[in-house]
Amino acid sequence: MPAPVPTCQLCQRDTRLEFHHLIPRKVHRRAWFAQRYSRDDMHQRGIWLCRLCHRFVHRHFDEVTLGRDYATLDRLLAAPGVQRHLQWAGRQRPGKR
Repeated sequence: MPAPVPTCQLCQRDTRLEFHHLIPRKVHRRAWFAQRYSRDDMHQRGIWLCRLCHRFVHRHFDEVTLGRDYATLDRLLAAPGVQRHLQWAGRQRPGKR
């Protein structure tokens, strides 16, 4: 797991953060993922998100889609609807969870 960063890597809010696995743990045993990523890579590949962004990501994308299509921060930032969420999240109080 990468070292924590001071702000959410999506919305840049300075609040409590949670680790988001870019390749969800639920799909680590699936053949498609096991053939493309090492076990360590799957566990280490992740970003630090605030609770608002973490909830958004898991509500809008299923685990397989997250792992296949949005396995990097850049891809996640380019995903449909993310920029709108970031605009909204940026207006929320830092302590809001």
